[in-house]
Amino acid sequence: MTTPKKKAQLSVYLDPDVMQSLAAYAARREQSMSLIAEAAIASFLSPDADERREAAIAKRLDQQDRRLARLERDVGIGVETLALFIRFWLNTTPPLPEPAAKAARAQAGARYDNFVATLGRRLNEGPKLRQEIPDDVREEPNRPLASD
Repeated sequence: MTTPKKKAQLSVYLDPDVMQSLAAYAARREQSMSLIAEAAIASFLSPDADERREAAIAKRLDQQDRRLARLERDVGIGVETLALFIRFWLNTTPPLPEPAAKAARAQAGARYDNFVATLGRRLNEGPKLRQEIPDDVREEPNRPLASD
């Protein structure tokens, strides 16, 4: 019967920041620092370490790609919403005569403050416009609005 090999002791000097990170990681995992250091060294020396590192990087890049695609979609929704509103507003709002224009300018600050408050409530409480639009909506050919 063979006896198990005894582990060899190694003394290393670590930068204080690295030592602090190792200690914090070991505490979170409820493992010894020796076990974590041994696993890290074994991983570093492993012949397939490069492939694992590449796979991890590829996974992170895929996540970033999906996040960027969602961000691009959300910005597109915002731009199209604003453009649609401006077109609708310009098509349906006649210019005001001068006495009414002065009254409208006087109310503009209060109306804007109301708009910002409403927008803030919607952003905090939801639902967000991007959540109301399904991800799988297919692009339709340029369909004119009823007001166009």
